[in-house]
Amino acid sequence: MLNALGLMKERRFLPLFVTQFLGAFNDNLFKQAMVLVVVYQIYNDPAQEQSFNGLASALSIIAFVLLSALAGQLADAFDKTRIIRIVKTAEIAIMVVGGAGLLLAKAGHTNIGMVLMLATIFALGVHSTFFGPIKYAILPQHLKEDEVLGGTGLVESATYIAILLGTVLAGFMKVEHAVIGTLVVAGIGWLAARQVPPAPRQGPKLKINYNPFTSSWRLISGTMHIPRLFLAICAISFFWTMGIVLIVIFTPLAKNVLTADKHVATLLTALFSVGIAVGSVAINSLLKGHTSAKYGPITVLIMGAFVILFSVLCQMWPAAPAGHLYGTLEFIAIPYAWLAIAALIGIAVFGGMFVVPLYAFLTTTVHKDETARTVAANNVVNSGAMAVGSVAVSLLTHWGVGSAHMLYLVAAMCPVSAWLAWKLHKACD
Repeated sequence: MLNALGLMKERRFLPLFVTQFLGAFNDNLFKQAMVLVVVYQIYNDPAQEQSFNGLASALSIIAFVLLSALAGQLADAFDKTRIIRIVKTAEIAIMVVGGAGLLLAKAGHTNIGMVLMLATIFALGVHSTFFGPIKYAILPQHLKEDEVLGGTGLVESATYIAILLGTVLAGFMKVEHAVIGTLVVAGIGWLAARQVPPAPRQGPKLKINYNPFTSSWRLISGTMHIPRLFLAICAISFFWTMGIVLIVIFTPLAKNVLTADKHVATLLTALFSVGIAVGSVAINSLLKGHTSAKYGPITVLIMGAFVILFSVLCQMWPAAPAGHLYGTLEFIAIPYAWLAIAALIGIAVFGGMFVVPLYAFLTTTVHKDETARTVAANNVVNSGAMAVGSVAVSLLTHWGVGSAHMLYLVAAMCPVSAWLAWKLHKACD
């Protein structure tokens, strides 16, 4: 871990770290501000709130499905740093549209505000689609082989710390201040991107296929025949299927099951983000910089146990009186509160420990001129898995299944993820 932290002093890593940190922060500052406005000010119906969250998640996923193959090809065909700068310039324009949507929704112009906010969510999905492959694929180009796992862990942990800060600030900021904040952070991110060292194309010139369907198919088929990549991508996809279920149901669960106000919802999301960051860093220390899935099975099984515990606690939760939501002090005074918080953090810590080595496999298994396309192939498969998770949440909601019981879907997937991680570890021995 100390070696990994030493990368923070290096220009070959620090500007990228800052750029991706600010991007993740801004993305989550906007999304959390939007969700809180929708859940606590516009809708007053659990099914509508969960459906809106599902729609917003689906819009992000569509961008990944349609454009990941193109994003991976462009990143391997051109200077990755140049693409980062283009993406960060686009972020400023995206936040202008999103800020307008938030202000209009708050002012009572709900329809146009919702359209602009959802358009921003789709645009942020496009933004992440083009930046996502680069933030991992550029690491083997700038770092030594024994630094890649540490760098990946730092990127992953920073992402969740950024989620933490963006989520917390959105919960306590006025909408107007959140709008100003997103624009300022987008500008600072643009400046940081200017400092990322060049990362020119490596290997032979690549002919780009602009058809989103055939390019995605060729990208996946050209990647998934490698056993280690196949198993790593499948394991990551199962993880993000579980993740999308948690993302979609979390804020409605906090409001309607835990009967807590938006500040408690923000606190719980923040603690979850801290947990994933801790897990992302801890696994590097355990593995001592070596890319391995040996801890994958046990970590995801422990995660599943914590999911079951959290679900049971939610079902035992004493609801607040009608018309009242628990504030932070009221919430933590409930006998089960600290156990619920510990369970939530446990889910996050062991989830972070599970997924970080899998991302390192993507960038260390192939040649450096193929890393972005490999990450992009992973993103396409992940997106399909997340789409399945979103559809599952929508169907279960339609059939009357509550958020607390949906957590069992997540727990049921953990043994499958453990089996895939075990197969990956065996394949690498």
